[in-house]
Amino acid sequence: MSERVWLSSYPQGVPADIDSSKYPSLVALLEESFKKFADRTAYVFMGKEVSFAEIDTQSQALAAYLQSLGLARGDRVAIMMPNVPQYPVAVAAILRAGYVVVNVNPLYTARELEHQLKDSGAKAIVIIENFAATLQKCIAATPVKHVVLATMGDRLGFLKGMLVNYVVRKVKKLVPEFSLPGAVRFNDALARGERANFSAPNLGPDDIAVLQYTGGTTGVSKGAMLLHSNLIANVLQSEAWNAPAMQKIPAGEQSTSVCALPLYHIFAFTVNMMLSARTGGKVILIPNPRDLPAVLKDLAKQPFHSFPAVNTLFNGLANHPDFNSVDWSHLKVSLGGGMAVQGAVAKLWLEKTGCPVCEGYGLSETSPSATCNPVTSKEFTGTIGVPIPSTYIKILDDNGAEVPVGQPGEIALKGPQVMAGYWQRPDETAKVMTADGYFKTGDIGVMDERGYTKIVDRKKDMILVSGFNVYPNEIEDVIASMPGVLEVAAVGVPDDKTGEAIKLVLVKKDPALTEEAVRAYSRENLTGYKQPRVIEFRTELPKTPVGKVLRRELRDK
Repeated sequence: MSERVWLSSYPQGVPADIDSSKYPSLVALLEESFKKFADRTAYVFMGKEVSFAEIDTQSQALAAYLQSLGLARGDRVAIMMPNVPQYPVAVAAILRAGYVVVNVNPLYTARELEHQLKDSGAKAIVIIENFAATLQKCIAATPVKHVVLATMGDRLGFLKGMLVNYVVRKVKKLVPEFSLPGAVRFNDALARGERANFSAPNLGPDDIAVLQYTGGTTGVSKGAMLLHSNLIANVLQSEAWNAPAMQKIPAGEQSTSVCALPLYHIFAFTVNMMLSARTGGKVILIPNPRDLPAVLKDLAKQPFHSFPAVNTLFNGLANHPDFNSVDWSHLKVSLGGGMAVQGAVAKLWLEKTGCPVCEGYGLSETSPSATCNPVTSKEFTGTIGVPIPSTYIKILDDNGAEVPVGQPGEIALKGPQVMAGYWQRPDETAKVMTADGYFKTGDIGVMDERGYTKIVDRKKDMILVSGFNVYPNEIEDVIASMPGVLEVAAVGVPDDKTGEAIKLVLVKKDPALTEEAVRAYSRENLTGYKQPRVIEFRTELPKTPVGKVLRRELRDK
């Protein structure tokens, strides 16, 4: 599909292309925001507001401190923290000092952390003390020489900070004992940096800004090299795409987004942190999205307009008894990403908030946003929408040829947000990039004549039953719409007769739900070869910290 048929689906005012050369680097974008919006609140954390001016001075101090350690331009610095104000400070500091951000999942085991620190060659890490024990176990085997140690209460002021740290350490016991000799406390690093010299490096669009490690679902975790230009492009693409909804915010009201997804995840990194910096928006930092009562308590305190989330979070909140304690009436855009949004969840969310879930799609390798439904949509489409400005899509067969409209094939994407390749893995890069610059996603999709694409599944999650392709997403969507079902996952398990058979793992909403009822519902709604052979009930599904269901774990068991 060479001509961009999807442009006719763009809402009025959304451009076909963006100018990603607007800023030479992400640092230029951030520094413009620090000056332009100095007096505005940039972040709210545990009721404490942090202004753009404070992020500016703190990040410059931390940048000077990092430079004083003798790190060379282009060196990698890891960040391993939940959503705390030190995160955006650390990101801005690392970039301003001329280094590369390595986002690390704070829930990693020592083995996973060791792999990422070694692979990236990180020489320094900014880590919160809650996870310091994990670092202690592997630091000797990594290139890390410098540790900046943060606490939950660092930036909350003396009394509140002391109280929060006391509760985290002593009451909730969230800080296992650790020993990291030579580690410097976050606040001390800032104080030292204030006295040190800072020299601004000359950064360009082709410098690497972030190494974003992909989940490792295809084996070993790889670092996607995201250039300054990739992230700038995606911020400007997202801004242009959201504009029709965000323009409805009353004049004089600061746009506010909820950051419940972890900032180490590229979705939150770009769409919460970087996009809000660009637009002068306020970000509500949610440190633990799994604690739904705490999330709802936080959201009840202030109006907000934008809520990027994953299916499991929309579902958990919408089914929570405290849901109505929050005023959802200001919500202008609910962005679903990271995994497929289920029809039943989208329907419930629309009923309860009046704001439809606008599903998008992207990957670590695309900074992340690549396609999205128009934010003017009044209903859930069940598709990943259309390519956002400056983005192209093709659906390819196994030989790399484009398939006809309506045929399933591998989704391939091209645009200024597509990574430069995998860090030190030219072989892996060659596997996913086509000669004409398209990135092959490994996801199977079907495009219609308007350019809307529906994901039918990951190549590797497909279940082959007696030679028939069965896509777990379809089975899950059907079963999720059954009354009494809270969550469901479908995986393939080996079977002597059919090669593979379908196993369903369910979490009940209604305790009276039976296996027989699920089977009857499946027979009514799914063809013979899509019937589940095994049905298992659990109290919860295994998930990544972002809320993606780990189908792999369900298969392994």
